[in-house]
Amino acid sequence: MLYRKPDHAQAQKRGFKTKREAEQFLHSVENAKNRGEFIDAAAARSTVSQLGAEWLASQTQLKASSYRPVEIAWRLYVEPVWGARSVGEIRHSQIQTWVSEMSRAKGATTVLRAYGVLAGILDVAVRDRRVTANAARGVNLPRKTGKKRVYLSHDQVQALADNARENSTMVLFLAYTGLRWGEATALRVGDLDTLRRRAQVSENAVGVSGKIIVGTPKSHLSRSVPYPAFLSNPLARLCEGKDRTQLIFGDGVNYMHLPHSLRGWFTAAVKRTQAQDESFDRVTVHDLRHTAASLAISAGANVKAVQRMLGHASAAMTLDTYADLFDDDLDAVATALDHAKNSSDVANTLPDQVSGNAKTP
Repeated sequence: MLYRKPDHAQAQKRGFKTKREAEQFLHSVENAKNRGEFIDAAAARSTVSQLGAEWLASQTQLKASSYRPVEIAWRLYVEPVWGARSVGEIRHSQIQTWVSEMSRAKGATTVLRAYGVLAGILDVAVRDRRVTANAARGVNLPRKTGKKRVYLSHDQVQALADNARENSTMVLFLAYTGLRWGEATALRVGDLDTLRRRAQVSENAVGVSGKIIVGTPKSHLSRSVPYPAFLSNPLARLCEGKDRTQLIFGDGVNYMHLPHSLRGWFTAAVKRTQAQDESFDRVTVHDLRHTAASLAISAGANVKAVQRMLGHASAAMTLDTYADLFDDDLDAVATALDHAKNSSDVANTLPDQVSGNAKTP
């Protein structure tokens, strides 16, 4: 039987045993076309590998540092299992089994990323009318467990900076501005406003596969970040002999790479600090960003100020990320309400007392 698809291309289907079966099929095709639900059987035979390559190529919104783990998830976990499968034959139960089995061997982050790649590809298949629904949606997924954050005190930051030796200013700068490593290492001399003590953050230098990729900050927005007065002289020394276009940290020309997690100068500084203070926790470079948030909040900074300093997309994101740092504010709310209630009670009795009409027991 011949019929026309929504794009008016002619198609043919065979194998009907009776004329009635053929008429019923034609009727179902016309109804599906009218409802916008027509699925071309040939399009449903497209494989995940075919669509996956197109999907990956379309992820131009991702920064290089974000694209790489997505590409790895596709190459290691999605394509080997699903690549040869037609999108029209994939079932929800099969994806659930895949996720459950992977969850027993891999961490939640790995599983969620791999699942996200497959679900994204099938979303495109739905929009292209290759399948009627995304079989990946509604799957039970593992939950990520948040890592315990380490917040250093002022004294601990100074001890770590001292043990970082020639990189002491970098440690102090990260711990008191909250900049990401790539944002700090991309700063140029001309980005410092020494009068206002501000650093203009407009670039981010991220290491990807051993290479430094320079782009915009994570939020895609530039921001002005304050730094405390005690950093003025150390920063000035780093800028000596450099012109406005040269990098502040490092030799002025080459971007600094993130120190190696096992053999780098930062890990060595942590070990030296732990040798002096057994209570000093193991910290990473990124923990200095968390420390900056903690120190700012303990100094009285409000959520909006911390959001702007860290470059978060919203104050809600800052609250969600650092909710534990605002626990003391809950106590302050209760105290303030108690004070307001007591003040109100006193105020309500004053008119009667002044007029001499206060009631006596």
